[in-house]
Amino acid sequence: MENYQEIERSIIKRFRKEIWSRFVKACADYELIKENDKVMVCISGGKDSFLMAKCIEELIRHGKFKFEAYYVVMDPGYNKKNHDLIIENAKKLNLDIQIFESDIFDIVTKIDKSPCYLCARMRRGFLYNKAKELGCNKIALGHHFDDVIETTLLSILYGAETKTMMPKLHSENFEGLELIRPMYLIREEDIIAWKNYNKLEFLNCACKFTEENKNKVESTSKRLEVKELIKNLKKINSNVDYNIFKALDNINLDCVLGYKKNGKYQSFLGDYEK
Repeated sequence: MENYQEIERSIIKRFRKEIWSRFVKACADYELIKENDKVMVCISGGKDSFLMAKCIEELIRHGKFKFEAYYVVMDPGYNKKNHDLIIENAKKLNLDIQIFESDIFDIVTKIDKSPCYLCARMRRGFLYNKAKELGCNKIALGHHFDDVIETTLLSILYGAETKTMMPKLHSENFEGLELIRPMYLIREEDIIAWKNYNKLEFLNCACKFTEENKNKVESTSKRLEVKELIKNLKKINSNVDYNIFKALDNINLDCVLGYKKNGKYQSFLGDYEK
């Protein structure tokens, strides 16, 4: 058995419960991939997106319906070492990837205010355009369960708003394109376990801004702060991350001060006397 076949086997055998079953459940529960879809699988070079690509390959092989997938890497300006590592990992995993380049890093590193926000917006734009070029109707990103929980707490603690990272959403600027997150129910610790089990090494963070300002980013990162907060809370209640996740699927509108729908605010006072 080739090494890549052993890696594939580990997904559906050794990590069936932790990874494969949760991947299939997310796709089914949230109706992420349907028959005849053309999905552009976005690979950043990290563990999450590479595992997602392999899971989608398995779904094509063993799923109940046919769909197409294109495995795409957008190089925003990686150095040669990181660029070569992505190609090397694609070969190890037997993934047929397409790489296209952009100058995003060169642009955002010159911005003083919110470079990460601008980078994310520009990346999304490049990816949507590439998906249109390939004739795809969906873009798959590798955000996982922990990303969802952290985003939720970030919104509450620093945005004064209860909202989360959705499993799918329609593009506002690119008609006919939908963004999906098939890794939605998979925990990061299980992705790390899969990576270590197969002795794989992926990009961690290849951002030029982060590399040049590592200490500053780590000391000011609200996401890292929230990640540490959840870690500490789990020492008291091991189910705290799941409870945060479930709370977003169990909102009692009779017991909230107000909510937004389609951008319009509704106060509890509106129905209070009814």
